[in-house]
Amino acid sequence: MAYYVYIIQSAKDMSYYKGYSCDPVIRLQQHNNRESSYTSGKCPWKLVYVEELGSKKEALIREKNLKKATRERIEALINHPKNIVERFLGN
Repeated sequence: MAYYVYIIQSAKDMSYYKGYSCDPVIRLQQHNNRESSYTSGKCPWKLVYVEELGSKKEALIREKNLKKATRERIEALINHPKNIVERFLGN
């Protein structure tokens, strides 16, 4: 089973939220359906970054690392080749 870290961006204030999931698309829907109290006040959210990891442990470690990242680092990651978000956008 694959695990993913993801970054979503709020259309309300352009802030970022970082998390992990087995299915980033469903998780985005949960955020936009206000099923997460932490993110419910900043809807709508857009999926801007996805990275695949081999285990839940790796995903949790990476998520923790991303939560410490500066805005500049997050924006660099969004533009990095390892960002596989296009696979999840249905284009």
